[in-house]
Amino acid sequence: MNGKTNIKYLQSYIKQKDYKPEMLKDYFFKLAEEVGELSRAMRKNFKAQTSEEIKGTIDEELWDIIYYAIAIANLYDIDLEYVIKTKEKMNQTRYPSSVEFKENR
Repeated sequence: MNGKTNIKYLQSYIKQKDYKPEMLKDYFFKLAEEVGELSRAMRKNFKAQTSEEIKGTIDEELWDIIYYAIAIANLYDIDLEYVIKTKEKMNQTRYPSSVEFKENR
């Protein structure tokens, strides 16, 4: 293993761990709550100093947001790797950039 985590793995991991279609609204409410917690952490500039000290930090709150966004994508059976690639093509047309999105990275 190369030490990297990809979107496909995260979707599979979260689906195995936390897939409850009846809780769709709850996942959304948790996502919104985590955005608020990120806002607070950013306002106070709480950044983890070590990997053991992430509680209440920007680092932790970003992961929580990603987690719930992926959980919601799983409930809608959305392949995020496909969506990312497709949306980046749309973005490149709308907002041209010299930075190229490369797949399988």
